[in-house]
Amino acid sequence: MNSNIMSSIMDQIPQIPVSQWMNDFIAWLTQNLSWFFNSIRDGGSWLMDGITDLLIFIPPLLFIVLMVALAFFASGKKFGLPVFTLLGLFYIYNQGLWEPLMFTITLVLVASLLSILIGVPVGIWMAKSKAANWVITPILDFMQTMPAFVYLIPAVAFFGIGMVPGVFSAVIFALPPTVRFTNLGIRQVSDEMVEAAEAFGSTGSQRLFKVELPLAKPTIMAGINQTVLLALSMVVIASMIGAPGLGERVINALQRAQVGPGFVSGFALVVLAIILDRVMQGFNKSKND
Repeated sequence: MNSNIMSSIMDQIPQIPVSQWMNDFIAWLTQNLSWFFNSIRDGGSWLMDGITDLLIFIPPLLFIVLMVALAFFASGKKFGLPVFTLLGLFYIYNQGLWEPLMFTITLVLVASLLSILIGVPVGIWMAKSKAANWVITPILDFMQTMPAFVYLIPAVAFFGIGMVPGVFSAVIFALPPTVRFTNLGIRQVSDEMVEAAEAFGSTGSQRLFKVELPLAKPTIMAGINQTVLLALSMVVIASMIGAPGLGERVINALQRAQVGPGFVSGFALVVLAIILDRVMQGFNKSKND
């Protein structure tokens, strides 16, 4: 009886038009700020096309040698990571995926840099301001829990299809770890170190750049590492809206139910992810040691 009463009461409550509000909001943005989004799209396309052309211009053999050298120094002059980098990149080249790899690197590079440039200052702001921390934390929760595919919808509405909407969606998806880890790293700096810096008469900016950020650097780098990997995973999803690269090959194979080409492209993405992860971890450890 009670359940029937509750059901009748709930049926009488009008549905909140959240969907319509969101549609109207996106439509208003695209109509009134189209000049802004078009400028970002044109500038971003020009920048990323230039980076991709530069990467493709580098001979594959030279690129592989440079990456192997980078892996060698990142691993502390050990041979495990350089050998894997050599074999992995040669595999990608051998499978005819070199040009898609360059597109993927461009997308990951731009998305990661934007996430870092936005995320580190926001994380510092959260660590310094309780109000900012209180406001931004639920926004980060929303960004991390929202299904990744949802970010493709406003990206297409604002920028159409191509590399720019792919980077836009990747930045939204990959930004939270850098913000959270920067906030955490600065908050973990001991009060004694901060008080000692204050006792020597340092200003707020001097404490931040000479004490707090250097001590929080390992934690911040861990967040940046996660951001790079999330950007790589989102770039693959962004291939559904026209972002070129290895993800495009995976999507094409999925649509045509081609197991072989899908595995080849997917394994190339795994190789790239491992190389990026190990190189960044290696440099972070070597600098901390």
